[in-house]
Amino acid sequence: QVQLVESGGGLVQAGGSLRLSCAASGGILSRDIMAWFRQAPGKERDFVARLMWSGGSPAYADSVKGRFTISRDNVKNTVYLQMNSLKPEDTAVYYCAAGRGQWSSSSRAYQSWGQGTQVTVSS
Repeated sequence: QVQLVESGGGLVQAGGSLRLSCAASGGILSRDIMAWFRQAPGKERDFVARLMWSGGSPAYADSVKGRFTISRDNVKNTVYLQMNSLKPEDTAVYYCAAGRGQWSSSSRAYQSWGQGTQVTVSS
Protein backbone atom coordinates (compact mmCIF):
# COMPACT_ATOMS: atom_id res chain seq x y z
CA GLN A 1 0.00 0.00 0.00
CA VAL A 2 1.10 3.51 -0.87
CA GLN A 3 1.38 6.36 1.61
CA LEU A 4 0.62 9.85 0.29
CA VAL A 5 1.24 13.29 1.80
CA GLU A 6 -0.07 16.46 0.14
CA SER A 7 1.34 19.95 0.51
CA GLY A 8 1.21 23.32 -1.20
CA GLY A 9 -2.29 24.50 -0.43
CA GLY A 10 -3.03 28.04 0.65
CA LEU A 11 -4.93 31.24 0.00
CA VAL A 12 -4.76 32.85 -3.43
CA GLN A 13 -6.69 35.54 -5.28
CA ALA A 14 -8.85 34.68 -8.28
CA GLY A 15 -6.67 34.42 -11.37
CA GLY A 16 -3.66 33.31 -9.38
CA SER A 17 -1.76 30.04 -9.31
CA LEU A 18 -0.76 27.31 -6.87
CA ARG A 19 1.19 24.09 -7.21
CA LEU A 20 0.21 21.15 -5.04
CA SER A 21 2.64 18.34 -4.30
CA CYS A 22 1.98 14.76 -3.26
CA ALA A 23 4.90 12.77 -1.88
CA ALA A 24 4.46 9.03 -2.32
CA SER A 25 6.11 6.14 -0.51
CA GLY A 26 5.51 2.45 0.07
CA GLY A 27 6.18 1.02 -3.38
CA ILE A 28 4.53 2.50 -6.45
CA LEU A 29 4.07 0.32 -9.53
CA SER A 30 4.45 1.72 -13.02
CA ARG A 31 0.83 0.87 -13.80
CA ASP A 32 -0.54 2.65 -10.73
CA ILE A 33 -2.88 5.57 -11.37
CA MET A 34 -2.18 8.81 -9.52
CA ALA A 35 -5.06 11.22 -9.16
CA TRP A 36 -6.25 14.44 -7.57
CA PHE A 37 -9.72 14.89 -6.11
CA ARG A 38 -11.30 17.83 -4.32
CA GLN A 39 -14.12 18.31 -1.85
CA ALA A 40 -15.84 21.59 -1.04
CA PRO A 41 -17.89 22.03 2.16
CA GLY A 42 -21.22 20.27 1.87
CA LYS A 43 -20.30 18.70 -1.47
CA GLU A 44 -19.16 15.31 -2.70
CA ARG A 45 -15.55 14.46 -3.41
CA ASP A 46 -15.02 15.15 -7.11
CA PHE A 47 -12.41 13.99 -9.58
CA VAL A 48 -9.93 16.61 -10.79
CA ALA A 49 -7.13 14.88 -12.72
CA ARG A 50 -5.36 11.53 -13.10
CA LEU A 51 -2.17 10.16 -14.64
CA MET A 52 -0.52 6.75 -14.86
CA TRP A 53 2.69 6.68 -12.85
CA SER A 54 4.65 5.57 -15.91
CA GLY A 55 3.44 8.64 -17.80
CA GLY A 56 1.27 9.04 -20.85
CA SER A 57 -1.76 11.21 -21.43
CA PRO A 58 -3.52 12.59 -18.36
CA ALA A 59 -7.25 13.00 -17.93
CA TYR A 60 -9.02 16.03 -16.45
CA ALA A 61 -12.41 17.05 -15.23
CA ASP A 62 -14.12 19.42 -17.66
CA SER A 63 -14.16 22.12 -15.00
CA VAL A 64 -10.35 22.32 -14.87
CA LYS A 65 -9.31 21.55 -18.46
CA GLY A 66 -6.92 24.15 -19.79
CA ARG A 67 -6.19 25.49 -16.30
CA PHE A 68 -4.77 22.57 -14.28
CA THR A 69 -1.90 20.25 -15.14
CA ILE A 70 -1.05 16.96 -13.44
CA SER A 71 2.51 15.67 -13.63
CA ARG A 72 4.90 13.40 -11.78
CA ASP A 73 8.59 13.14 -10.98
CA ASN A 74 9.55 9.48 -10.70
CA VAL A 75 12.93 10.36 -9.19
CA LYS A 76 11.35 12.34 -6.35
CA ASN A 77 8.34 9.99 -6.14
CA THR A 78 6.08 13.01 -6.26
CA VAL A 79 2.95 13.92 -8.21
CA TYR A 80 2.03 17.56 -8.79
CA LEU A 81 -1.04 19.57 -9.61
CA GLN A 82 -0.26 22.92 -11.19
CA MET A 83 -3.34 25.13 -10.86
CA ASN A 84 -3.54 28.30 -12.95
CA SER A 85 -6.30 30.86 -13.50
CA LEU A 86 -7.87 29.86 -10.21
CA LYS A 87 -11.52 30.65 -9.58
CA PRO A 88 -13.46 30.94 -6.31
CA GLU A 89 -15.30 27.73 -7.22
CA ASP A 90 -11.96 25.90 -7.06
CA THR A 91 -11.99 26.40 -3.28
CA ALA A 92 -11.87 22.96 -1.67
CA VAL A 93 -9.76 20.46 0.19
CA TYR A 94 -7.59 18.75 -2.41
CA TYR A 95 -6.67 15.08 -1.98
CA CYS A 96 -4.02 13.00 -3.67
CA ALA A 97 -4.96 9.39 -4.41
CA ALA A 98 -3.37 6.23 -5.81
CA GLY A 99 -5.25 3.39 -7.47
CA ARG A 100 -4.47 0.06 -9.05
CA GLY A 101 -6.31 -1.63 -11.88
CA GLN A 102 -8.79 0.96 -13.14
CA TRP A 103 -8.44 4.07 -15.28
CA SER A 104 -11.33 5.76 -13.52
CA SER A 105 -12.72 9.08 -12.30
CA SER A 106 -14.49 7.38 -9.39
CA SER A 107 -13.06 7.81 -5.90
CA ARG A 108 -13.95 4.18 -5.26
CA ALA A 109 -11.24 3.08 -7.69
CA TYR A 110 -8.48 4.49 -5.49
CA GLN A 111 -7.07 2.61 -2.51
CA SER A 112 -4.61 5.11 -1.01
CA TRP A 113 -5.37 8.69 0.01
CA GLY A 114 -3.49 11.63 1.42
CA GLN A 115 -4.70 13.76 4.29
CA GLY A 116 -5.79 16.66 2.10
CA THR A 117 -4.60 20.23 1.68
CA GLN A 118 -6.83 23.31 1.74
CA VAL A 119 -7.01 25.58 -1.29
CA THR A 120 -8.94 28.83 -0.88
CA VAL A 121 -9.50 31.22 -3.79
CA SER A 122 -10.79 34.68 -2.95
CA SER A 123 -12.84 36.76 -5.38
